[in-house]
Amino acid sequence: MSRETAAFVVFDLDGTLIDGYEAIGDALAYAMERFGLSALPPEKVRVMVGHGIEKLLEEAVGAERAFEGVRLFRERYPEVAVAKSRLLPGVREVLADLAARGHSMAVASNKPAPFSRMILEAGGVARYFVEIAGPDEATAAKPDPAMLRRLMISAGALPRRTVVVGDMEVDFEFGRAADCRVVLVPGGSRSREELEKVGADALLESLAELPPWLGACPSNVVPGV
Repeated sequence: MSRETAAFVVFDLDGTLIDGYEAIGDALAYAMERFGLSALPPEKVRVMVGHGIEKLLEEAVGAERAFEGVRLFRERYPEVAVAKSRLLPGVREVLADLAARGHSMAVASNKPAPFSRMILEAGGVARYFVEIAGPDEATAAKPDPAMLRRLMISAGALPRRTVVVGDMEVDFEFGRAADCRVVLVPGGSRSREELEKVGADALLESLAELPPWLGACPSNVVPGV
């Protein structure tokens, strides 16, 4: 596959490439308990994840304690990030397949980039990504498209050949804000029924369907835009 026809594939992390909810729940509980609050049940944490640590802690401990909550979360998370996160089924195979087909790949997560890299390196798949990005002082969290636009510039990729792959509405909003195609895969914090209402270019049953979908979808056409 030539550079002109290959896609630039930008993956979300939690719920798309990894199941990291146990690690997030652990670090969130660590922060909450220091404020005298009870830990949240896993199913509650799962639906809260996706908009960044700051929003997660604001929702969990309140706006007035969110800053200290983020500090506590960051204190605990590196201790459990690798041990309590795992690659989702088929991820290694899909990434290897996409690389063999000539697609370039990156990660855009609302998790800080050093944490994402730590997990992906431990899983043995960080080498597949030209860049692993996250919000920082200069780059807003998703759905703001600044992170995606920066990745496209760095990779020399046009929006029409860029595909965002995620598991939530925020990933759709992120991709569309930069005029990119969006593929959603249920299995993270949203059900297929919830994602059917979003209007993505494709709603796949599993990540394993992504390589053939990319092969069948012209790289110079952005459905729905």
